[in-house]
Amino acid sequence: MLEKEISYALPTPAGAYYAVSTAESDPPRRLLRLLLSQTESPRLSPEKLPQGCDRECFERIQRMGWLQWLAEPLTVMEQPLETILPELLAPLSDGGKVLLADAQGFYIGSNGFPHETAEELAALSADFLGLQQRYRGVLQGNLHLNAEAWGIVDAGGHTRLGVWPLHIGKHIFALVMTGIPHFNHPDFVQLVWTLMTRYAPASIVL
Repeated sequence: MLEKEISYALPTPAGAYYAVSTAESDPPRRLLRLLLSQTESPRLSPEKLPQGCDRECFERIQRMGWLQWLAEPLTVMEQPLETILPELLAPLSDGGKVLLADAQGFYIGSNGFPHETAEELAALSADFLGLQQRYRGVLQGNLHLNAEAWGIVDAGGHTRLGVWPLHIGKHIFALVMTGIPHFNHPDFVQLVWTLMTRYAPASIVL
């Protein structure tokens, strides 16, 4: 444990997904979001945790595999979004067709889709985000469906096109892709980390 106590912490892909897949907040999400809002992966110790995450919270994060430990600190990517997004988005689907859109229906970055298709899909994703907000009560309250992603499925129930909301501070983005999603890819952490530092930077530095 001593080695981990002096190491630098960064959420794993699973931790990054847990942090931004919903707007709801709990102690583990608050710590993961705080880590993702720093421009450099900070040192973290169970003996000196930020306010709001106690030892029990930290142990849950460890048990769930939501943190990775680094020997050296990493720094978030600083290049313009339009430059780095295609590179970060491409590995997130087996077909490489992925785009990121804002809640107003404009795409910010895209890989594998023609421009006109990306524009139409971004507009469609905004409608899905609106549907999710409008029917949150029945989906999550009555049916207990805690997932917020939407999909177009074939007769076998396989998703052909999926829309996943990313809650970045007060902003909601839509990740749209065809094929099998690869959220366990390291570039998903880089994507969330890049968005968090630009749209929800922390006022607390660890």
